[in-house]
Amino acid sequence: MSDFTSNFLSQIAATSPLEWVAVLLAIGYVLLAAKQNSWCWLGAFVSTAIYTWLFWQVTLPFQSALNFFYMIMAGYGYYQWSKGGTDSSETKPVRSWPLWIHVTIVPSLLIGAWLLTQAAASQFNSDYLLLDACINVLSVVTTFMVAHKVLQNWVYWFFINLASAYLYLQVGYALSACLFLGYVGFSLFGYYQWLLQWKGQNERERHTASLTETT
Repeated sequence: MSDFTSNFLSQIAATSPLEWVAVLLAIGYVLLAAKQNSWCWLGAFVSTAIYTWLFWQVTLPFQSALNFFYMIMAGYGYYQWSKGGTDSSETKPVRSWPLWIHVTIVPSLLIGAWLLTQAAASQFNSDYLLLDACINVLSVVTTFMVAHKVLQNWVYWFFINLASAYLYLQVGYALSACLFLGYVGFSLFGYYQWLLQWKGQNERERHTASLTETT
């Protein structure tokens, strides 16, 4: 058995009950979010509260701060989703951002993460501070995209989840690393679900517009 496999299995065996609870609730959050069920935000709140404490224990300050932010965003996301569309009986519509917005914000966020790392380097001794910061700032913006139902949020999560899985494996949270590898697949599933709704919205809007023109 390779050293990697042996170390990985050892980390899984040593997983705390608290991390198991956080992982299970996090899985529930993503599945419900992809299905656009507002209960996803309750699972997010409890899971991120646990992770806020766990990440602080392994000197990942930006991950800890990020999960505290997620706790706040859980309430905000529930509020946004519960408002629905212009008709209170409707599901909040999915929107799509043009390419130029993404080309602008991604480099800006990465530069911001580097500056954040420079400011925090004297306070925290961690080999993964830059990666920690990059995941943090990208995740903050992507969470706002989820709350406002921006279609491309799932593309952002795809890459964030890959980076997170690597980071968590390096600090001994193998179960959480597996969770985030699973999130990569959930990202594809979520994108497909939201894309269908977005296309359906556009089709209905075109149909309504054509009916209006003929009357």
